[in-house]
Amino acid sequence: LGVAFYRGADCCILVYDVTSPTSFRSLDSWRDEFLIQAGPRDPENFPFVVIGNKTDLDNRMVTARKAQNWCSEKTNIPHFETSAKDGVNVEKAFETVARNALVREKENDITPDFIPRLEIPAPNQSTSSKKCEC
Repeated sequence: LGVAFYRGADCCILVYDVTSPTSFRSLDSWRDEFLIQAGPRDPENFPFVVIGNKTDLDNRMVTARKAQNWCSEKTNIPHFETSAKDGVNVEKAFETVARNALVREKENDITPDFIPRLEIPAPNQSTSSKKCEC
């Protein structure tokens, strides 16, 4: 399922629980696994967004500074702290995801600006009088 699910992705969202150091430590393996499965052409510049969720809970175990340091080490990945329960920063995080995906889509657009016109002769027109009309 991995390759089929990730192939062609324009951005990847990595979400950890701010109350769970284990989920934060998993970011490296999740990122690596995504890059293996998706196989982007330029893995060093592939857009990721990291979201620390559950900021509404009091038993925080992962500091914002620790997460920001991790993101800085990984080519300045954008980092957001959210509360899905309260809706805090969720829209802002997903706007960044959409913006990064659109930038990537434009960079990878291989459709030429000019599409040559193809002319097909009418059935009764022949391109050469010496050829068969069949």
